[in-house]
Amino acid sequence: MRLIIGSSRGIRAIRVTDADAAAVFAEFTEAGLGATPAREIWRNLMGTGLSHFRGFVAESFREEGREEGRDEGRVEGRAEDILRILAVRGVTVPDEARQRITACKDLAVLDVWFERAVTATTADAVLAGS
Repeated sequence: MRLIIGSSRGIRAIRVTDADAAAVFAEFTEAGLGATPAREIWRNLMGTGLSHFRGFVAESFREEGREEGRDEGRVEGRAEDILRILAVRGVTVPDEARQRITACKDLAVLDVWFERAVTATTADAVLAGS
């Protein structure tokens, strides 16, 4: 098999190759590229079709995706928790404050707002100084 790295032909060649051989090839290629920009390009290319690979490279992509999903879930859940606490306590949340809470992607900030939501009497008090 002749493979030109970065070519769509090369990616197709990997897809039709035995999964074990393709996984080994992908791992050797990544290792050979070292800590270079080419390695990041290779990882991005390989990230588009690794569902049938069982090697280290494929698993690292899957783990990165799972971790990102967990982080996004924590952020979304914390924002929902803040809004739920305020609703249960009868605190009015204007649309602008609701948007700010749901748009926030910083879990540390959301944690501060969560703690404030337990005792705050207004949405502005929850978001103050942040």
